[in-house]
Amino acid sequence: MIPIKNPDEIQKMRKACKVAANVLDRLCKEVKPGVTTYDLDQICKGLIAEYGAVSACYNYPNGRLRYPCHVCISTNEEVVHGIADIRHTLQEGDITSLDVSLVLNGFVGDNTRTVRVGEVSEKTEMLLQVTEQSLYLGIAQARAGNRVGDISAAIQRHVEANGFSIVREFVGHGVGRSMHEEPQIPNYGHPRTGPVLKPGMTLAIEPMVNMGKPKIAFADDGWTAYAKDRLPSAHYEHTVLVTENEPEILTLPEN
Repeated sequence: MIPIKNPDEIQKMRKACKVAANVLDRLCKEVKPGVTTYDLDQICKGLIAEYGAVSACYNYPNGRLRYPCHVCISTNEEVVHGIADIRHTLQEGDITSLDVSLVLNGFVGDNTRTVRVGEVSEKTEMLLQVTEQSLYLGIAQARAGNRVGDISAAIQRHVEANGFSIVREFVGHGVGRSMHEEPQIPNYGHPRTGPVLKPGMTLAIEPMVNMGKPKIAFADDGWTAYAKDRLPSAHYEHTVLVTENEPEILTLPEN
């Protein structure tokens, strides 16, 4: 079952997503050479608390494991679910993805941005631009009457046309009272396939794109997924409301 939010639930989603967007926007401004990923996690913890919310990823279960951080921080070749570490200092030319997911008044806001640490290489800059562009092309397809596959295909076409590859082990998803609801939203697929989109659906659309091959591997921590060829990976995400008209991006910060 794909949850359809009523007007009251939609308003609560708007508030949770606005807070998530504000936290992410403020956190991104803290990224600079010399900052550790642990520093960023603790800053994020404080920002989430400032808004009266709680992290949705902290203590999130994975079998016997619990995610130990308040924000997922994935650097360079790390794709998703990287773990903050006081020994991991960001360097000039790095990129780091900040995935902020929080709960406010029982509803989840979820968004991600990949941030440049100082100046990055031309190829890395292209990777980031193409990944972000693919997110907005996917969002444009999140219209009532379209299908999930229309989102997936739009993302895949743009990424592969620019010579990059889609990570297939992780997908976008519905979001609401839970961080992961139906439907799953792959970043690859065929138009006019999958569930029909209806007004009131709230979707986390999130392309994860590798510079090199799509294959990934997992670190010994049981969480961090990284590109097997160790080339950079980018990740962008918005939570989107399907309406009777244009899709509404819920995770836009105040500014």
